[in-house]
Amino acid sequence: MKERPIIFSGSMVKAILEGRKTMTRRVIKPEWWGCLDPEDGDDVLKAIEQCPRGVSGDRLWVRETFYACVGKDQKPRGDVVYKATLNEPDVFPWKSPIHMPRWASRLTLDITDVRVERLQDISEKDARAEGAERKQLFDPANPDTVAYSYRMGFADLWESINGVSGKCWTDNPWVWVIAFKKAAAARHDA
Repeated sequence: MKERPIIFSGSMVKAILEGRKTMTRRVIKPEWWGCLDPEDGDDVLKAIEQCPRGVSGDRLWVRETFYACVGKDQKPRGDVVYKATLNEPDVFPWKSPIHMPRWASRLTLDITDVRVERLQDISEKDARAEGAERKQLFDPANPDTVAYSYRMGFADLWESINGVSGKCWTDNPWVWVIAFKKAAAARHDA
């Protein structure tokens, strides 16, 4: 079993803590495929075995925006504060998630499944597992009909986090689909 860090935004950390997020998608860089063909089933299986986030049975430790006092010996002094769950989020000089050490992480995730797919192939069930909110859809041909979609809510969420060229919803990139559950022991000591 290997452990690797993974960054989540504050809203996604909240969704994990509330049990609404049990899945994440991460873009596969086109050059990563190399000589593998994403349309070939055997090559996709090879790709899954090489997922840089890990495979089923591995763990991810969550990096998030935080604040911690650290002494000269690099040991924590006092409690770690997490921006995602603070009611007054602008009272500390926050540190970027990229700088979060392992000992400060409060969430550890067990990977339960990894697969590869196109971003827009996400199902309603998976969109809900991503922590997306339902989006109300409007049909001009049927204005009295109300419909909701987690999938379209996920598309909006994806754009708010990844909406840059090559990663946009409309670009429909290949993504790692990583399912997880919260590990029983979430806090790692230094």
